[in-house]
Amino acid sequence: MCDDLAPMSIAHTIQRKINDRLSPSRLEVKDESHLHAGHAGAREGGESHFRLLVVSAQFEGLSRVARQRLINDILREELAGPVHALAMKTATPEEMQDEAAGA
Repeated sequence: MCDDLAPMSIAHTIQRKINDRLSPSRLEVKDESHLHAGHAGAREGGESHFRLLVVSAQFEGLSRVARQRLINDILREELAGPVHALAMKTATPEEMQDEAAGA
């Protein structure tokens, strides 16, 4: 979903790292920094607060916490530096299908 991002942006780096490690069938990276302007951790110019949707078959058999730990590990450098907050939804393709069907 981040096709219009600058090549060296933090959002682009997040997208690349998750794509490389998890080969997701769906990935959304949203910069929500504008919602946190003036708050602690907000950087001038944004790219400090992100929301992710990651759908990957590699989440099969992992708990919600294990999935989030995996994402945190993949983005360790970003979380130690420029990224102040990261909200995420993680799911398998089957879980997203069930959700879309209203199950």
